[in-house]
Amino acid sequence: MAEWNAYYRDEDEEVEQEEGEEGGADYKSTGRDSLVFLVDASKEMFVKGEDGEPSNFDMTMQCVRSVYMSKIISSDRDLVALVFYGTEKSKNPRDSFKNVYIYHDLDSPGARRVHDIDSLRGEKGAQLAAEEMGSGETSLGDALWCCSNLYSDIKLRLSHKRLMIFTCRDTPHSGDSNSDRTARTKAADLKETGVIIDLMHLKKPGGFDVGLFFCDIVSPPEDESELGVQIEPCGKLEDLQKRVRAKEMKKRAQSRLMLSLGEGMKVAVGVYVLARTATKPPSVLLYRDNNEPVRTKTRLFHTQTGSLLLPSDTKRAQVYGQKQIVMEKEEVDEIKKFDDPGMVLIGFKPMSRLKLHHHIKPSVFIYPEEEQVSGSSCVFLALLRRCSERNLFALCRYIPRRNTPPRFVALVPQREETDQSQAQVTPPGFHAIFLPYADDIRTLDVHEGPTATDEQIDKMKEIVHKLRFKYRSDAFENPGLQQHFRNLEALALDLMQPEDIEDFTMPKFQMMDERLGPLVQEFKDLVYPADYNPEGKPATKRKPADSGGGAEKKPKVEVSEEDVRAHVAKGTLGKLTVPVLKEACKLFGVRTTGTKKQELIDAITAAIAK
Repeated sequence: MAEWNAYYRDEDEEVEQEEGEEGGADYKSTGRDSLVFLVDASKEMFVKGEDGEPSNFDMTMQCVRSVYMSKIISSDRDLVALVFYGTEKSKNPRDSFKNVYIYHDLDSPGARRVHDIDSLRGEKGAQLAAEEMGSGETSLGDALWCCSNLYSDIKLRLSHKRLMIFTCRDTPHSGDSNSDRTARTKAADLKETGVIIDLMHLKKPGGFDVGLFFCDIVSPPEDESELGVQIEPCGKLEDLQKRVRAKEMKKRAQSRLMLSLGEGMKVAVGVYVLARTATKPPSVLLYRDNNEPVRTKTRLFHTQTGSLLLPSDTKRAQVYGQKQIVMEKEEVDEIKKFDDPGMVLIGFKPMSRLKLHHHIKPSVFIYPEEEQVSGSSCVFLALLRRCSERNLFALCRYIPRRNTPPRFVALVPQREETDQSQAQVTPPGFHAIFLPYADDIRTLDVHEGPTATDEQIDKMKEIVHKLRFKYRSDAFENPGLQQHFRNLEALALDLMQPEDIEDFTMPKFQMMDERLGPLVQEFKDLVYPADYNPEGKPATKRKPADSGGGAEKKPKVEVSEEDVRAHVAKGTLGKLTVPVLKEACKLFGVRTTGTKKQELIDAITAAIAK
């Protein structure tokens, strides 16, 4: 028999997971994500808004800082860069491009970079930016060319490349056709290399017209659920952060499957995780010398000979009927396999048949994959529209991956919704609600207890009515998680102490007392006896003695002189307890006022030595 006998550290290989495990939302890509912020440094960006609102430049810096912080905590391996264009001074390799200032190269974010961004915020930050970079002529083509060189200089494998342009000028070259043509050419070259260009246009007097220039610069929407360039510019920090947050992370499908609607009718769909339980990130083993992550490698060795075992040398076994049944790995996989991964339509049910207690785990989102099978979007949207109009959900059998048991899911339709700025709020698609099996529903044996009177029930209804409020899940943050991330933030930014958090889960006792008034005391008078004190400790009852009167006495400790002399001879007198030592003092007529163990031992030893 083989056992796990070795534990190695290795730089090239990672621990392999069993194929049957649920991967959750932990996506693994073949490279790192990269993001370049290309910020306009013209004078128009530093103009303050109305009613003391921050300038477009200040809003941009706050947004960049929030992305830096999220990258440090959640994905510190991603690469981020900050580049300014339209500056008076130039700073780039060999100063090849005028009016382009590379503030941060494409590299992993860190505490120093966050402090650099903090120095550019506010009025003092605007003055520092004006002194350090200034505002000069604009050449967006040179800026895009410089960003292209940033990507080409990176030797690491990049899985996702994105460039965000922040500006409040819809005609950066003031009608110069040659500069416009150069910028469009460089933007096309970037798109061909796989770089996605997004425009985060900011508010300006007279409005921002995307169609004048930037409609030819930005990339088309990555899928049909996106609207591409937003028409309305961002005038508030919250709107800007919302758009950046929606664009900075690439939408990765958890899996891509075939949805079978009948014989010969299959459409390709992607499974996405829109929401999941927020948890603390797992701990990572680091080398003591350089703090680099530790890669683990596992090897199987024979317990008798110590020889290395290959995968073909190991067998699987199951004891059944007092007999060990040995199987090959292929046989075990065949036993676990129920069917090929995919979704099979079973039928339709009205939405009223879907109950709240049927929700047993977080749902997933189903969206068509036109690139896999042509025509999937047309059929999928037709099914979505019909289910939504008739208020039905589709019942399907769902197998997410190989060697996983099937589940029943209810495909609940969701139509697309947009806000006032035509930004997508909810995408079109189906929410796959996991349904329980008959074995998952238990029958509870409810033991009847004391029942409340009608007067007590009415009084409690008054209390509940007074304490009712409109609950919103987004109004309460997990204090444990918030404190954990504050500690990580303080560690990453080299702060002396983490930022204080407010625990919104704590009850507001003062407000509750003001709302309830005398209702609490009236309810207590109805339910509890007159002498009841919930804060008092209950009196301990003494057990009656066997004779029927008085408390039970402790058993008397018995010890003999021979045992005591033997312990003294062996030097093990300290193993006896204090009550036994006191009884030994009485045997040898030793009078001692001390109660410490060592004093009793010394007195007994001196008495025996005489």
